[in-house]
Amino acid sequence: MPEQGTDDRTRGSGRRQWAVLAVGAVVAVAVAALVLSTVTGPDGGGRGGAGTETPRAARESAAAAFPGGLARQPEQDNQAARRAADARADGERTTAAQIDEIADQPVATWLTDPSESATRTVVRRVVRSAEQQHRTPVFVLYAIPDRDCGSYSAGGTAEDAYLPWVRSAVRAMAGSHAVVLVEPDSIAQIHVCERLGQDRLRLLDRAVDELSGHGLTVYLDGGNEDRVPVATMARWLRQAGVDRTQGFATNVSNFYRVDSERAYADRLADAIGGDPHFVIDVSRNGQGWRGTWCNPEGAGLGQAPHVTGGSSRLDALLWVKTPGLSDGTCNGGPAAGQWWESYALALVAHRRQD
Repeated sequence: MPEQGTDDRTRGSGRRQWAVLAVGAVVAVAVAALVLSTVTGPDGGGRGGAGTETPRAARESAAAAFPGGLARQPEQDNQAARRAADARADGERTTAAQIDEIADQPVATWLTDPSESATRTVVRRVVRSAEQQHRTPVFVLYAIPDRDCGSYSAGGTAEDAYLPWVRSAVRAMAGSHAVVLVEPDSIAQIHVCERLGQDRLRLLDRAVDELSGHGLTVYLDGGNEDRVPVATMARWLRQAGVDRTQGFATNVSNFYRVDSERAYADRLADAIGGDPHFVIDVSRNGQGWRGTWCNPEGAGLGQAPHVTGGSSRLDALLWVKTPGLSDGTCNGGPAAGQWWESYALALVAHRRQD
């Protein structure tokens, strides 16, 4: 109610002022809501659910993510090529030709040594070779603390050494347009190794920070179709920073066929939101799932790795796992990561034919 003695003009002026203020408040709320929608994830939380996430990364086309196509490793880092050369020198021409089926393909380079200097040396050598080929190198970071939850590939860096290790590797590959796949199994293993939990996701989120802004194309690991429920994996990937990357990788070191794995990846991308892209490891999936992930009998090489035409969210079919390297001391295999020639030759014998 107006004060005593206020005339109609004064009351009209007050109403206009209050109307202006009300409109301004509505506009401010709308702007705030718009800003909030750009910095939070689809589940309403930001980075790690804290409401502080930066805007989503602009996803590139497959051709832009892999300029020039896939680079082959230099021979020093190509275990199959070294073994083929040895076999040829020993007169084992048939064996050499069979191993060449692996050695001649572009395969990802795994960075597993916790030594920063050793890692930088490998990165620079692979980057230099890729530059000479005018193609894209693919790296796999695989040194996270408590790697493989103490199983066959146990190891990794110390807790306080991981981010400096990532930072060191990034400095060596900055500006190279390299593709970086981040820590296979690191997220999916939370499902069966509960001690990893939120600490693992926070660490990956910080690793994504270290990888961002250096001209690299980054994919987090999205497990595979038969490991973690899609909704759970989508939530974990968002917490690990997938919105700030090109997307995720699936089927790494596994054996699922492309069609079913691609269907899984599309469901996962839909659940994440924001249209993330993905890549699929096809190095050993030529015969499909063989009943176990660890050195299964009857597995074969998959189709040749290549970058797609870019008409979907699938950017590339990659050889991430090096065919011929053991998964671990299971089904008669040597230690994880060791060359197992009889297994390599069996993969060639059972390779995908179309």
